[in-house]
Amino acid sequence: MNDKLFRDREILSNAQTRGPISTMFAFLRLSGPGWLQGAITLGGGSLGGALYLGVIGGNNMLWLQLVAILIGVIMLSAISYVTLSTGIRPYQAINEYVNPVLGVSWITATILANMIFILPQFALCYDVLDTNFGVVESLQSQFADETAPVEKIAAAKEQARIVISGVLAFAAFVIVIMSYKPGLMSRLFDLLLKLIVAGVVVSFVAAVVYLTQMNEVDWNSVLLGFIPDFMQWNNPSPTLATMVDGLDGKYNAFWSNEIIQRQRSIMIGTAATAVGINMTFLLPYSMLARGWDKPFRGLAIWDLVTGLAIPFIVVTSCIVLCSAFAFHGKVDADFESNDPAVFQQSRIFNGTKSNLKARILADDESAFDGLDQDAELALIAEQGSKLSIEEKTLAAALVKPNTKQLAQTLEPLLGEKANLVFGIGAVGMGFSTIIILMLINGYAFAEVMGQYHSNLFRAIGALLAGIMGFCWFLIWTGASKTWLIILASSFAAILLPIAYIAFFALMNNRQLLGEEKPTGVRMSVWNVLMAIGVIGAVIQSVGAISTKISDPVTGNMVLGGVATFLLLALVGFSARPRFEEEYEQS
Repeated sequence: MNDKLFRDREILSNAQTRGPISTMFAFLRLSGPGWLQGAITLGGGSLGGALYLGVIGGNNMLWLQLVAILIGVIMLSAISYVTLSTGIRPYQAINEYVNPVLGVSWITATILANMIFILPQFALCYDVLDTNFGVVESLQSQFADETAPVEKIAAAKEQARIVISGVLAFAAFVIVIMSYKPGLMSRLFDLLLKLIVAGVVVSFVAAVVYLTQMNEVDWNSVLLGFIPDFMQWNNPSPTLATMVDGLDGKYNAFWSNEIIQRQRSIMIGTAATAVGINMTFLLPYSMLARGWDKPFRGLAIWDLVTGLAIPFIVVTSCIVLCSAFAFHGKVDADFESNDPAVFQQSRIFNGTKSNLKARILADDESAFDGLDQDAELALIAEQGSKLSIEEKTLAAALVKPNTKQLAQTLEPLLGEKANLVFGIGAVGMGFSTIIILMLINGYAFAEVMGQYHSNLFRAIGALLAGIMGFCWFLIWTGASKTWLIILASSFAAILLPIAYIAFFALMNNRQLLGEEKPTGVRMSVWNVLMAIGVIGAVIQSVGAISTKISDPVTGNMVLGGVATFLLLALVGFSARPRFEEEYEQS
């Protein structure tokens, strides 16, 4: 036992003998893994999810993230209980005591989730540096001036992307390597994560306080927004539903379908960012790395509540409120204009073009036949400007804003400085998540290779995630880099039940837990709570799968993958070693 772990045990033991107050302060002093969870979940995923939730749902969907994080904390608490009670690494425990297919699938899905989630973090950082700070334009000018041919300017922008992405990947990799060293660097790493989380909390709470002082927040609707409403899966949010209901039948069906499809994607993506499958890997391994065991079980739950749940609920709720104030059910003056030239100057026009084009085609399927790009744009502006204010507002609700537009959520508090503060916060959230995703991937890769304690294999795994993130611009070409967050989260939602089912089984495994297995009422409570989590994850996964199956590009691939996994899982259960007899004999 190293000196630090011995001191931690002594601090915890002495505090518990002095009573609850001393124990609480000891918990606060010794906390760590929960804040790691908070740092990863309060990254680009939560930022993008909450912002889009406010855009399309206003205050009416605040309940979604509350329910998601509560379920997540319950499952993570169960994971911590199993890990700290046994001291066995979860990958080994799942393989030996549940199902080797679930174990391999869990760690493979963790690595896959890291590779998926790291893409939007790079995209978010790049988008902020581009639209909020103008770094890309400045760097681009170093490779080609404004008078250069179009091809050279395009090549210069590509060079700028490569440079920025390379700097992000290299800096994150260096920090990950430094975190492997115990002592001062590890303490600084923990402190940095706590400061990032605290800074994000303060910024958005302050914005909501300011909006409240300006009487811009209806707290009655906020409180009602925390009441779960599962009918929102099939119905637009109330503000938008009122507009849809006032339209003629054909247009009513068109906008209702568009809103519901977008709303579903956002709901799935937002729920998935609360607790991802890679977080189920990070928590137990980060606790074991600190030497925590059975005496630390109470601290682990405290850490999850204070470091993950509370900051997440506060921050995401405040972001939703700010986003709802800035965007929900609103359009700018240019977009309201009936003049095509003015209409086209709106800041959201580019984001609505595809939906406006689809709306025009709903009237005339041949409207764009034979038109070149300029003529097509002119027709969209001409006919779009003539739409009613209700249809324009519905089109605006489907916009995927960039980070400069999203910075408007802080304008009521910060004015002209909103762009700067939002940009710094967004880069901080995105970059800290990149670091942690690389850290997780390093541990997961080393575990898969059977070299868990090797810093070399951890570094290789971290580097692989960094390389994947570096290549984000080759994979994502959409106009809104923040929308990649929603797409990545939707895929991650499909994977989450693997972890929840595996740890539900571990919690009920007498051979693994022995005398530490809860019994009686305690076990019933654990099972009810975990069953809610498993059912919620399965419903979320089924929803994500249903949206992907309808996609002509990904549909067959997703369906085939799910079918293959289910078949292998059945084989895995039959191949699981039988420990009952050995346990009875021992």
